[in-house]
Amino acid sequence: MRLLCQRVAMRANREDEEHGRFFQDRYKATRLTDEASLLACAAYVDLNPIRAAMCERIEDSDFTSAQRRIQAEQEEVRETPPDEATRNETPPDEATGERSEPIAKLRHRRDSFLSPVSIDELLDPIGPCGSATPERCSDKGFLAMSLADYLELLDWTARQTAPGKRGKTPASVPPLLQRLGLDQASWCELVSDFGKLFCTVAGSPDSVDSMRSHGTHRRYHLRRRARELFAVTD
Repeated sequence: MRLLCQRVAMRANREDEEHGRFFQDRYKATRLTDEASLLACAAYVDLNPIRAAMCERIEDSDFTSAQRRIQAEQEEVRETPPDEATRNETPPDEATGERSEPIAKLRHRRDSFLSPVSIDELLDPIGPCGSATPERCSDKGFLAMSLADYLELLDWTARQTAPGKRGKTPASVPPLLQRLGLDQASWCELVSDFGKLFCTVAGSPDSVDSMRSHGTHRRYHLRRRARELFAVTD
């Protein structure tokens, strides 16, 4: 197995014109420690094409989950009768943590392979929630907000960096940012520079400082600018 892995690594290095261990610089993971880091990271990924000036609207951002979700919602509105609109998501079974019935239309949706956005912090079970369909790994959401609110936040965030397109701030944004401990300018910078602000772990100073590494049990380092962004509303 060691020799097989070595051959795979050598071949991959030749193809990528890299050197060293296979996993040395290719794959990096940042642990998300709280709601603010989870939401900012999701927005950072979905807004990457806009940040790279490849498009101006989230619905035109190819290969992003936001685009897939928008397309799926638009198709759902065109194809789903009004009395069926509320059956797209079913609550999880309290005993097993899985959805009580398969979602038949998942196979026909563009976002069928994506986990849902919304999670109910009061009703949804703690821990993993296996999918009721083979289309995706989990039926559990990851944000305490609806898909509509998430897409609205993405659209507003994208417009803040576009000259002359800031527009009106959605009513749901100020209370959300207040809950996260951020103002509007800090949020936009957090999303825009997420990859530069965080390395091993991401989150507010309180959540990061409360964690310790598994190996050395030392505190994680948080860049000064990241601390300053969260300190604005303190």
